[in-house]
Amino acid sequence: MASLLPPIPRFVFTIFEPISLVAGFFAPILDAENFVKSQLPSASATPIWPAATTRILALQLGNVYGLLGMIGVGVLYTTTEPKVVRNFLLACAVADVGHLWATYAVMGQKDFLDVMNWNAVGWGNIGITAGLLVVRTLYLIGALGEDRVVASSKQAVKKNT
Repeated sequence: MASLLPPIPRFVFTIFEPISLVAGFFAPILDAENFVKSQLPSASATPIWPAATTRILALQLGNVYGLLGMIGVGVLYTTTEPKVVRNFLLACAVADVGHLWATYAVMGQKDFLDVMNWNAVGWGNIGITAGLLVVRTLYLIGALGEDRVVASSKQAVKKNT
């Protein structure tokens, strides 16, 4: 359950992140062309694939954001096992690194580091993802507080001992 998370990770992972994933879901669904065009700074935004391929990839990415949001809400709001939460957030941290790498690989170092010229999608792809990675890492190393033990977890421990 979300109640086992310390306050900062609870807010970030059960409120902020699901809202950002809903935005990531709707952005390509509502305007796939603009979503694709906004992935790179305007100077480097040149079509690489045929429009149909680009559109399907954008829609599939939006679907993945929706799926990740539902999985996150499902795991974080229903489990009473800290180990499940930690493993889920560890998997998300690994995915954050992959997301940042993919963005860097396509944008290049100059645009990736040019914070002043990031558009909204750049902030989502780099800024928010890096922020989530930092909070995940701090949580996983215990720097944001300890997990609370939920009553049903206490009972399960008593039954197993």
